[in-house]
This record gives sequence, C-alpha cells and structure tokens, in this order.
Amino acid sequence: MSMLWRSGSTVFETLCDFARRQSPAPEPRPVAPSRHGKTLDLKEGYIYGKRKMMFSGKVIVGRAKSTNLLRLLATLTVGVLVISCNPKAQQPLSRLDTPEHHTFAGVVLLNQGKFTDAGREFQFALRLDPHHAKAHAGVGLVKAYSGDFAGGLEAIGQAENEARSAEEKVFALVGIIRVCTLSYGVCLKIGTECSSDDAWLRRSKDAFDRAVLIDPRSAPAYFFMGERFLTALDLELADRMYSRVLELNTEYVGEAAGRRRLVRKIVKAMPETITGRKAALIERLTRADVAALFIEEMKIDALIEKRTLKALNTASKGPGKAGRVVAGQSKAKDITGHPLRSHLERVVRIGIRGLDIYADGTFRPAELVDRASYAMMIEDVLSKLAAEASPAPRSIGAPSPFSDLREDHPYFNSVLLVTSRGIMEVKDSATGSFAPLGPLSGADALLAIRNLRNALQ
Repeated sequence: MSMLWRSGSTVFETLCDFARRQSPAPEPRPVAPSRHGKTLDLKEGYIYGKRKMMFSGKVIVGRAKSTNLLRLLATLTVGVLVISCNPKAQQPLSRLDTPEHHTFAGVVLLNQGKFTDAGREFQFALRLDPHHAKAHAGVGLVKAYSGDFAGGLEAIGQAENEARSAEEKVFALVGIIRVCTLSYGVCLKIGTECSSDDAWLRRSKDAFDRAVLIDPRSAPAYFFMGERFLTALDLELADRMYSRVLELNTEYVGEAAGRRRLVRKIVKAMPETITGRKAALIERLTRADVAALFIEEMKIDALIEKRTLKALNTASKGPGKAGRVVAGQSKAKDITGHPLRSHLERVVRIGIRGLDIYADGTFRPAELVDRASYAMMIEDVLSKLAAEASPAPRSIGAPSPFSDLREDHPYFNSVLLVTSRGIMEVKDSATGSFAPLGPLSGADALLAIRNLRNALQ
C-alpha cells in the first residue's frame, strides 16, 4: 500500500510540474472602451470586443458570463495545484512512518553492511523531514561505504548545518570520523601505496575533540576514534579508545571487546613489515595476501636457502638431493599486471602445497583462504624447513580432538600438526571446534607465522 501511495505521489508531482508551467502570469484587470470614449472596467458589468460590437445584446452578455466562469474555475484549479505542489514534507502513512524510525532502521542496516537498504531508509526519512540531521549523516555514510568519500563528507556537512540538538551534532561529528577512516582504509590493501598526507588524521581528530567536548561520555566517538587509530596502525591509542568504551558500558561494548582482543593479538604477533601490519587488519585473506606474508613476513625463501645449505653441509648424500625443493609449474597466466606478481612467482617457484598453480594454469590470487587450507600450507612449510613429515596417523578408532573435523578428513593431519605444535589455535576452546572452512584473518595468519618461526629456532 505504501509503495502504491509513493507511486501515486510521483504522478502527482509530475502533474504539479505541468500545472506550474501552464499557470498564466498575472495580468492587469481587463478594461473596455465605451462608445463615449470612456474606459469601462469589466467589474462594472461591461464586456468588450470589436469596436463595432453592441454591448446590450443578451446573448453576448450570457456567453461572456459563461466564459468568465470557466476561466475562473480553470484559474482556481491551477492555483490549487500550484499551491499544493509547493515543496513540503511527505505525510506519514502510519505510526512507524516517521523520520526517527527510518533513520534508526537505516543505522541498523548500515552496521550490518546492507548499504543499499540503509540508503533507502535514510531517503524515506528525508522525504518526511528534509531537514533531519541524522538522515543526512546516514546518507553520507552510505556514500562513503560505496567509495564516494567526497560526497559522504558533503552530506555529513549538511547534517552538521541541520543539527539542532547536542545528540545530532555528535552524530554528525562521529560521521566525519567514520568517513575519514574509510577514506584511508583503501590504503590498507596489500600492494597498495598511498601518499603520506595525514589530512584525514587531523580532520578526524578535530571532529573527535569537538564531539567529546559536547558529550564526554559518547561511546560512539571513542569507538570510531579507536577504529581511526587502528587503521593508522597506532595500536596503543586504539587500545586506549576501546578500553574507554568498555568503561562507559553503554554502546558498542561487544564490538570494542572484540577489537581489543584483535589489537592484543596483533601486538602478540609482532608484524615486522608494512605488509604484515596491513594484513593484521584484514578479516579474510586471499591467496595473494598469504603469498605476500610468506615472502615478506616469514621470509620463507631465505629460510629455505638457509636450511638447504645446512642440509648440504651435514648430509652424506651428494649435493642436489638433500634438502632440494621440488618446484611446480612456475608461471601462472592470471597474475600479469598484479601488484604482487613478484611475490606470487617466488611462492610458486618454492612449491608450497596449497599455493601452487591450478590445473588450468591459473593462480587465482583473489581466491579466499580458509583455515584448513592455511594449516596445510603451514604443514608443508614445516616439512620443507624441518625435514619432517606429518605426524603419524592416530590409531584406528581414536576419536578426533576437534568437534567439527573428522579423522578421515583430507586436512585432518595438517590441522592436528599445527595445533599440537601450538602454531595455530582452535577457534573455540570450549567446544574444541577448529572451524576448518572458516575465513582466515590476517591476525591469525600472522600469529601462526610468529609461532612457526619460534618453533624453528
């Protein structure tokens, strides 16, 4: 029903535009010359026509009155349309059809990543109240999440201008922090280089200072400023902001707790390179991301060379047999022009199981890596570096220690090895689940690399 009404409203607006174009411009009151050379006002009951027309004919007078009546009715109709078509807020269709309700729904959808649906709710709010500050800020956030950062800041600037209450002003200022953080987030992609311009940092810091000056207990201001520091890889200040959110214990408590765990996991992993620090914030790593981490953070090619030389010096067999890495196909047809091409080619030459070329000759750098596949990669790296095979199969009939991975699963030995060595952790210690098909986060991958290097020392 609401969609039918909105469709009807669109047709009505079209008629309104037509009425405005057809409405005649104001004209002076018509007058008529008399037979005696005087100018007679039609209001006095006279009509005029050609110079030789007689004014006393009843038929002429009757027709003139009918014509005037029709003109009057037409003028009134056009006037009503013009007046009713003046820009104004749309009338609500139900008790829930309010700017506040649509804005609240839009914020919920925005936090769920449903940007199209969120944008629709914010637009509904603005139709009901074109000056609704939070709705304007919501539109700005939707634009920013869609990559239009300039448009996002412009919309949030309008929200600032429309803000009347302290809550609306803080909401708009927090929006500025979020858009600035998103604008720099594109630089966190591995292989992407950005300028050293820190204008986004200064602008978000200014917005934060103004927000907490208005409301010192604004949990959203502290949380999203924590996101800003985390994006800038300033882990200490990020942890401080998330801790403040937990102290306030009002909004974003669960999110802040999760982010604080992430920060501490990154600190524990101690990434040494820019690539490692960027990867730490990625929630789902791709094959290209893992290859870059193995080359830059793990320095696998250097480790293999070191282990190979050691094996050659101690082995009794002839050179070329001990510690030799069997490389697979060395060229993939889908990595030309990729920013991490050199990393991918080096990993392929090493021949890591799970990071090799597919049968169709592609590497598929954008393909996501799950936790079980990463365990298999780590197991293969261990076998190359430590000259050790997978652990002996468990005795027949022994139950799997993982609640979500059977002992006959192809990745079972790999998962068993990395968990028993303390290289990777189970996902849920309470249930014993490993989440083999779950996404591999950058923080988990980095922590596994750190544990692997410690195990090799």
